[in-house]
Amino acid sequence: MGTMPARPEFEDEMQTSQSARTQRVAFVDAFSLGRHLLPALQRLGMECVHVQSPSPDVHMARLPFPEGFVANVRHDGDVAATAAALREHGVAWVISGGESGVELADLLSVELGTPGNGTNRSTARRNKYEMILALRDAGVEHAATIVSADVDEIVDWAETTVGYPVVLKPVASSGTDNVVACASAEQVRAVHEKIMTSADRHGQPNTVVLAQEFLAGDEYFVNTVSRDGRHHTVEIWRYYKLRLPGGNIIYDYNEPLSPDDPDARQVAAYTHRVLDALEVRNWAGHTEVMMTARGPVLVECAARFGGGQVPEIMNRCFGTNQIDLLALAVADPAAFDQLPTTAYRLQQRLRYVHLMVPTDHGVAPSEETMAAVRALPSYTYAVLSKPAGHPLSRTIDVATQPGYVILVSEDPAQLRADYLKLREIERDHLYADSPR
Repeated sequence: MGTMPARPEFEDEMQTSQSARTQRVAFVDAFSLGRHLLPALQRLGMECVHVQSPSPDVHMARLPFPEGFVANVRHDGDVAATAAALREHGVAWVISGGESGVELADLLSVELGTPGNGTNRSTARRNKYEMILALRDAGVEHAATIVSADVDEIVDWAETTVGYPVVLKPVASSGTDNVVACASAEQVRAVHEKIMTSADRHGQPNTVVLAQEFLAGDEYFVNTVSRDGRHHTVEIWRYYKLRLPGGNIIYDYNEPLSPDDPDARQVAAYTHRVLDALEVRNWAGHTEVMMTARGPVLVECAARFGGGQVPEIMNRCFGTNQIDLLALAVADPAAFDQLPTTAYRLQQRLRYVHLMVPTDHGVAPSEETMAAVRALPSYTYAVLSKPAGHPLSRTIDVATQPGYVILVSEDPAQLRADYLKLREIERDHLYADSPR
């Protein structure tokens, strides 16, 4: 997006007067979801302004920027100046388009006096330690947690309080960035040093490390949309993850739950309590929950959209999707309020498969090498993060996962068979230099 100027940059493509403008929504750091957000709001007669924060997700910011925003405002740290720019553009709502935009969206909505989540718990919606403290204050079940720059303090806490394995992660990153389940003091020391000597996904240096008890159980994520404190559940999925030999935790695949599933009901009710504790009163939420022996326990909650959105497939399988529901919450609050608390139904089964490079060296697949994947009976959609032939390294986190494939079928056995065949194709030739 270029170098930030000394003051917000205005790139308005519209020359209409303020009085003639359609009401507008500003999205902060909508690098990945802009291509879905824009048409959803445009269908409801609204226009979008983009706000670029100083520290967007370094991986998302490399993606081609979506076209269709009527203006781009680059924030240089002066909230009042950026708010004034948005006021000039007729912005009536400010919403985070990604993790890096959460706190700035809060500040701007307060400055403009528009609906938002306020700043009382803004830090807790990004900082995972503050998040736990907010749950504790609200009496919501939470994981035992410590944050420290001192590795000896973390080792002592692990050995006297929760035992091994213990999970280490950056305090305010996203994805599975440096999330490692450590089985010993030696591993804690090595991972702690790695985190402390690196930057997070938003380019910020890690000055402390978060350590949490290892939560054993089934993990779920819940995508929601809220308006004035009323939460609507849009989808509930179960995560299936892999714990690599070095302790890194990566995504394998996800499958949705029917809303009447007993675990889904329990996880959804707990998620709404988490949203209340974090004062997520408006817009999107993405909450990860572990169903443990003592019940649901938060992994983390983000006041933004869930990743990997494909609205047309979500509509086909759930009858709705998070992006369209957020657009409705903005454009027609009365219609949004009439929705049931659980706004989706499971119409078709699907499996969302995260691609994994099994070797140290590979290349992004070409159209030819992807042909075997597209030939799977339940194949529906795929996204590759790199162009064909681009070098790939072994998958150890979200950033090194080369994309995803969505499988849809009425037959659970077909989904499983196609998933296993996809993994076989990966192992055999998908990332080879030339197709076999």
